[in-house]
Amino acid sequence: MKALLSLLIIGCLASAFAVPTEPVKVKWCAQSKPENEKCLKLASEPDLKDKLGCVLKDGSDGCIKAITAGEADAVTLDGGDIYKAGLKNYNLHPIIAEDYGKDSDTCYYAVAVAKAGTKFGFGDLKGKKSCHTGLGKSAGWNIPIGTLLTRKLISWGGIDDEELLRAVSEFFSASCAPGANQYPKYKSLCELCKVDCSRTHKETYYDYAGAFQCLQDGGDDYVAFVKHTTVPAAEKSKYELLCPDGTRKSVDEFAKCHLSKVPAHAVVSRKEPDLAKRIWLMLETAMKHSLFSSEGYSSKNLLFKDSTVKLVQVPNSADSFLYLGADTETKREGKGLRWCAVGADELKKCDDWSINSVDDAGNAKIECEREINTHTVDECIKKIMRKEADAMALDGGQVYSAGKCGLVPAMVEQYDADKCTTPGEASSYYAVAVVKKGSGFSWAELKGKKSCHTGVGRTAGWNVPMGLIHKDTKECNFTKFFSESCAPGADVDSSLCKLCVGSRKAVGDVKCRTSSAEELYSGYAGAFRCLVEGGGDVAFVKHTIVGENTEGKGPSWALSLHSDDYELLCPTGPKTRAPVKDYLTCNLAKVPAHAVVTRPEIVGQVQSVLEEQQILYGISGSSNLFRMFQSGGKNLIFKDSTKCLQRVPAGQSFKDFLGAKYFDAVTALKECASSVSELEQACSFHSCQRKV
Repeated sequence: MKALLSLLIIGCLASAFAVPTEPVKVKWCAQSKPENEKCLKLASEPDLKDKLGCVLKDGSDGCIKAITAGEADAVTLDGGDIYKAGLKNYNLHPIIAEDYGKDSDTCYYAVAVAKAGTKFGFGDLKGKKSCHTGLGKSAGWNIPIGTLLTRKLISWGGIDDEELLRAVSEFFSASCAPGANQYPKYKSLCELCKVDCSRTHKETYYDYAGAFQCLQDGGDDYVAFVKHTTVPAAEKSKYELLCPDGTRKSVDEFAKCHLSKVPAHAVVSRKEPDLAKRIWLMLETAMKHSLFSSEGYSSKNLLFKDSTVKLVQVPNSADSFLYLGADTETKREGKGLRWCAVGADELKKCDDWSINSVDDAGNAKIECEREINTHTVDECIKKIMRKEADAMALDGGQVYSAGKCGLVPAMVEQYDADKCTTPGEASSYYAVAVVKKGSGFSWAELKGKKSCHTGVGRTAGWNVPMGLIHKDTKECNFTKFFSESCAPGADVDSSLCKLCVGSRKAVGDVKCRTSSAEELYSGYAGAFRCLVEGGGDVAFVKHTIVGENTEGKGPSWALSLHSDDYELLCPTGPKTRAPVKDYLTCNLAKVPAHAVVTRPEIVGQVQSVLEEQQILYGISGSSNLFRMFQSGGKNLIFKDSTKCLQRVPAGQSFKDFLGAKYFDAVTALKECASSVSELEQACSFHSCQRKV
């Protein structure tokens, strides 16, 4: 006992005299000597000396590598560098965004600036002299060069970066594009630079202020690609903006005359939540000092842009690609259209499609994105944004989510064969509530019943019925409305997944997933099956589902079913129930057809490939080896009721495609935080990302 007491006393004494642990500082990466000077001055402030340390590296590339290696913790980057930092070999992500105030908040405008009184327009830039903030920078390179490519003013085969540099060097007569010093054979890209053409502050004409000085020092045939706040107030009358439509406007009219509105610069770091928290707490203290001023130093926009008003935390779910959105103007190698399949059954059908799509030259027109663990539509949307896949077909609710992330509808399913040859009104369908005949309750008596849904966020199975319920009850916690449900995509431990059954195959099966291969009660037929055999009282589906799975049609579980044994619930009107054939007068809503979504810059390519494929493998296709619109009632890749795919009119937004009534209904449902996915939160962070 005495020995134990002695040990306790010694332990307490050791604790009392222990050397205090050194505070863990945030190691900020400075990209130049002036940045390091500013960082060191901030770090000398009494309230920051234990929180901030400074690491000097050569430019953004050096900082990206240092943070990946753990030598530094954070740096502020522009969009082009955020994209690079998010690639797999670095795997950094944005955690904090610059906010520029009421004119643009967490976005800024990329603009083309020329001297006032000069006569050329944006379409006349060939042969002019150009000033860029830096190779690969957003406003200074990616946006203007992407715009010139899109408008076919610059011709590029999309093969590799060096070929693009060659095309740009041949377009402008001379340039200063800091960073092009790594490509000595394209000398004209460094011809106008002052020092070494490096992508660092060593080069006088680097960054926004440098590109503008390049324009100031140059002649009447110069253009500078910068952001909208670059031109100093005292100089604005001497310069004008070049608008993409060929006109010019004053420097203050950037909202009407710009090349693009793009996400703000952001602080990037490793994917460590505790580190992100420490960085934010340090910056909260640093904002009490001159964090957003570079006054007294030899350069501008040090550590942060001088136009920054405040900092805003980025949603945890946002990676670099979600932060930047899907609008980056780039091309990719590869000839096939990369389809994103959700789950094993879709992937199998996609593989069959791919094999049959091989042309005489041995190239597959359809390639299948087959990365392991692609269980959800949201994961596929992310892949399309990241250019790891190109297209997929989605229902209206998913088109809404994809649209919020910058994707656009390219092709729409048509369910009326006559309209495939004589196009008319865009295809649509009706969302209905199906119940067993004689079950004896009305729409007004749904509370407390057991419900079957196609999936959370889906149109007929979730957005329409839950939107109506929310409108009536103002309740966002739908676990309080239904006693039990199968709503694939919901929290597996909630009552919304209690009726789900998984695949009934694998040991350790995970239920309530959105893939029909992993959850038998997922999708249209799955929700109806949940009503038939899973104990559900009501199934929210589309109007054709009962007919497609009764009277001997559909899969084996449905062969003995009869449509007369089911009815529809009518939410309004004189009748509370109606036969399933009366969907025109007894439905929850008329909703848009499913659509193929993709990135804006490859809409034409997607349309051409799919039109070619349906000539071969559509309903009346010339080949019998594969059928695009058949999957034994499983609605794999496309709905089995599809008769053809038709082009969405050029320039139509996802809001216009969905229609005002349905768009407003979904938007109202998004008042419930539980109805806003992490993907939508990340994609809606910026005002410049809020697509309508």
